[in-house]
Amino acid sequence: MTQFAAFLRGVNVGGVNLKMAEVAAALTDAGFANVRTILASGNVLLESSSSVEAVRNTAAAALRARFAYDAWVLAYDIDTVRTIVEAYPFEREVDGYQSYVTFVADADVLDELAALAAGPSEKISRGDGVIYWQVPKGSTLDSTIGQTMGKKRYKSSTTTRNLRTLNKVLR
Repeated sequence: MTQFAAFLRGVNVGGVNLKMAEVAAALTDAGFANVRTILASGNVLLESSSSVEAVRNTAAAALRARFAYDAWVLAYDIDTVRTIVEAYPFEREVDGYQSYVTFVADADVLDELAALAAGPSEKISRGDGVIYWQVPKGSTLDSTIGQTMGKKRYKSSTTTRNLRTLNKVLR
């Protein structure tokens, strides 16, 4: 069995309110083992012998069926998440700034996001299947990446987590 991190897009923000205990139950019922949620923002650790693609598709289908919402899930084996976090190219903790990783499941979308010009106080860097970015606290939604990610085109293939959350997932 491989341990995976499943990141649910838009959970407990923007009107999609799910109780994490119910999310864990839905994923357990879908056949995943040792399901555990981290925080209330759609971060799930689970185990499966399936491929990462099968984990993503099965998790999304289970959540759609249980909660009747358009569930978007990005899944990665835990070693991949660790490698992504370790590769963060900017200083991790900067007073007054948020440090983020945007996971991107579509290569064309990754190319588009990587081509964006950073705003005046923003840093953007392409990683392996991710966009690393850092913005002043309070300006996330006004940032180049933040404004772009809010568009419907990006919702099904991207989700963002801050480094603190990812470190909790990896503990």
